Amino acid sequence: MPELPEVETVRLGVQKHVVGRAFTDVDVLHDRAVRRQAGGGAELVGRLRGTTPVAARRRGKYLWLDLADADGVVDQALVIHLGMSGQLRIVDDGDQGQTKHLRIRTRQGDREFWFVDQRTFGGWQVDDLVPDPFAPGRTVPSVVAHIAPDPYDDAYDARAVVAAMRRKHTEVKRALLDQSLISGIGNIYADEALWRARLRGTRLTDSISTVKLVELLGHVRDVMDAALAVGGTSFDELYVNVNGESGYFARELNAYGREGRPCRRCGSTMRREAFMNRSSFYCPSCQRPRRRSPRR
Repeated sequence: MPELPEVETVRLGVQKHVVGRAFTDVDVLHDRAVRRQAGGGAELVGRLRGTTPVAARRRGKYLWLDLADADGVVDQALVIHLGMSGQLRIVDDGDQGQTKHLRIRTRQGDREFWFVDQRTFGGWQVDDLVPDPFAPGRTVPSVVAHIAPDPYDDAYDARAVVAAMRRKHTEVKRALLDQSLISGIGNIYADEALWRARLRGTRLTDSISTVKLVELLGHVRDVMDAALAVGGTSFDELYVNVNGESGYFARELNAYGREGRPCRRCGSTMRREAFMNRSSFYCPSCQRPRRRSPRR
């Protein structure tokens, strides 16, 4: 699943090209793309057609469009789940392009807004807006309300996140991936931040000092800033922005995917270990596990 930098890159494109243009027509071409909508394709079409997106918003990895009805009332949102391979594409009217994996097609004046998804893990749903539990005075889609603020959110409080992490007795990488603690971080950027902080992902959060955890969260923001500057991380054609362009942060990765290659910091051979049905990449020299105190 794309992580925060990739979703933010897509959001910026949607904000520029989609917001302000009414959805005059909507076609659902694959049932799995609307499986999260209780009433299926008919409900999504009925709730989306005729509305106008007025803002493209994001929390962590979750992207949505606030929708205004014909009377200008904004009380629902189009929530977009990119899944593993979902793409949002802006297509000129009449340009067929690559339609093999096209799942949802909408028309906005002389343009079309497409949802393309090869693996069909993603999808769209129109959801009601509810009060944001983390930011009084704001709203979020109800399906996003449980997601914690990310490092770019005004409601984000790094000290509160650190305090919550230290109250837990869990592996620090597992805590970074916990979207109820801090959102937007996935496998790639967790490994990168841990490498920068010289922490092994298996370290327990209650064994790490407050100062070190604050440093780690600073590295999370730094690595995401660097990724955003080059459009995110693309390993194949499955992640692209709304213009079909890839991101280039894969060239700058220091940990993720570098098994068997020299650590960019100390030269030791990078290693990989299994983690939550995924892989963790780390330097055995720079990211040593905590030494246990000798028994007395």
